[in-house]
Amino acid sequence: MALISYRNLSVSFGGPLLLDDVGITIDKKERICLLGRNGEGKSTLLRILSGQVKPDRGESERIPGFRVAKLDQEIPSGIEGAVFDLVARGLGAEADLLRAYNQATQNLSEDPESPALSEQVDRLQAELDRTDGWSLDHRVASVIDRVGLKPDDPFNTLSGGNKSRAMLARALVGEPHLLILDEPTNHLDFAGIRWLEEFLAKGEFATLFVSHDRAFLRSLSTRILELDRGKLTSWDCGYEKFLIRKAEILAAEEKNNAVFDKKLAEEEVWIRKGIQARRTRNEGRVRALFELRRERSERREQQGTVNLSANQAQASGRKVITVKKMDYSWGEQAIVRDFNATIWRGDKIGVVGLNGSGKSTLLQLLLKQLQPDSGTVDHGTRLEVAYFDQLKAQVREDLSVAENVAPNGDTVEFNGNKKHILSYLRDFLFLPETARAPAKMLSGGERARLLLAKLFLQPANLLVLDEPTNDLDVETIELLEERLLSFEGTLLLVSHDRDFLDNVVTATLALDGKGGVVEYAGGCADWLDQMSRPRAKAKTITEQKPKTVTEAPKKRKLLNKEREALATLPGKIEEMEAERDRITALMQETDYYRNSQNDPVGDQKKLERLENEILQSYERWEELDNLVKD
Repeated sequence: MALISYRNLSVSFGGPLLLDDVGITIDKKERICLLGRNGEGKSTLLRILSGQVKPDRGESERIPGFRVAKLDQEIPSGIEGAVFDLVARGLGAEADLLRAYNQATQNLSEDPESPALSEQVDRLQAELDRTDGWSLDHRVASVIDRVGLKPDDPFNTLSGGNKSRAMLARALVGEPHLLILDEPTNHLDFAGIRWLEEFLAKGEFATLFVSHDRAFLRSLSTRILELDRGKLTSWDCGYEKFLIRKAEILAAEEKNNAVFDKKLAEEEVWIRKGIQARRTRNEGRVRALFELRRERSERREQQGTVNLSANQAQASGRKVITVKKMDYSWGEQAIVRDFNATIWRGDKIGVVGLNGSGKSTLLQLLLKQLQPDSGTVDHGTRLEVAYFDQLKAQVREDLSVAENVAPNGDTVEFNGNKKHILSYLRDFLFLPETARAPAKMLSGGERARLLLAKLFLQPANLLVLDEPTNDLDVETIELLEERLLSFEGTLLLVSHDRDFLDNVVTATLALDGKGGVVEYAGGCADWLDQMSRPRAKAKTITEQKPKTVTEAPKKRKLLNKEREALATLPGKIEEMEAERDRITALMQETDYYRNSQNDPVGDQKKLERLENEILQSYERWEELDNLVKD
């Protein structure tokens, strides 16, 4: 018998059916990933299965004594007390006596001379002996140990990742048959995600989870459930096969819809020919047309695709950011020590590290939003920055969605063209009624899309993205990957999404949390491999010479010719870049190729020669600059 099953499940909430007469069955020890676009109703289905929401209609069966626990994606705030108390709450009233004893012993340790506290502890201890409450104490302590925490640690002092572990322990302490997880990787770093994968894979319970992390769902899921336009489909395969089969089904659906629409159009032409079409012998055809119309009106089209494209700015200078001997500490924790780096135009740099290692702080240092304790950060010419904030603080909840994007009118300018704000927001899947609604009403995924809409409206040649994939659905993440790959400017990216990093970045800076920064070519795969090795082997990785984070050459006095070159190179570079920009602008004019006086082949060769000379000049400038004694 299955753990739980539903038949004819329907939920509406007054609009289109989120769940339209669907069925679902979950068996023991299954690990099921629930997929679907934002707004399709995934969270609603999770709340129904956890008992938080009642469906409009549906029949259910479950095993006797069925227990379910749900871990939400948002960590609740304002929780007081130790980890032990939090986890014990997962047992409900059954653990009230145990929590009272735990609090009393803590109070007695702070005031050991109090007769009243001593008497209270003795009384509660006797009651626990009588009711066998110590078995619950052992269960709570055991599950806390399994998630790698200490029972006496105050919950509000834990990192985001360890808070997630504590919440997981609270869900598991009741020994559920089914564990439901909603975006469980959002607050975890790479080590935490790997730990969770291994933990869930060994679990004796069934797991149903929603996740946008493709590496996580690929590693963990044994079955895929997809919610699409109110219908729930089960796929007994891994994620890669699901993608192939789903594409085939959508292609067949599109073909069938085209055939249907052609038939409907032909019948509409026929009915408009006049009264002869309504003679008795044609009544059947007329009724068939009405049925075709009804079927077409009830068809639910696939949700549109987010149209992501960046508002391109003019090209920045070849050298974007130069860092020399930078030190910065947060309290007693060193974020970077003697950090040297050069970021060139077109680089796509990922920034990784465990929670608390200083990834977001490094971005702020590189953008000059924070001043280093020592060393310098220099920006190149014509730099225009668009910054995606991890905490989404740039969304004003007192304004509507449209006012957040266009506060001074109802049009926006995108790549030189004006566009109505409602049309622009439709590219990000905001319907007019949502665009006019207050931003405080948005879900997490909608807030992320709103911030992307604001971000891509800014003319930028440097994109800085801090955890942009949190709350986005998989399809939007994949489209964001494509747009970032085609972006001609420079990218700085912090993310815990392994596939996203591996698919986008050309180099990765890894922070060790102690001030060290090591670069790896490509995504985060090499760094993750180094993390999982024994320390003796890992040391050889960290000793490799980085590609961009360069060791400073030995300082010396410059020769006269070198001093002259160092003084004159910046001016020469500016002249060459100005000439390059002039030729580029000329070749972009609409009538350039119609004018016989222009020389497209010659101008293109000039551009290529200038680009090479500019690059060589920048490299020579940096080489000489690094030789100068402080």
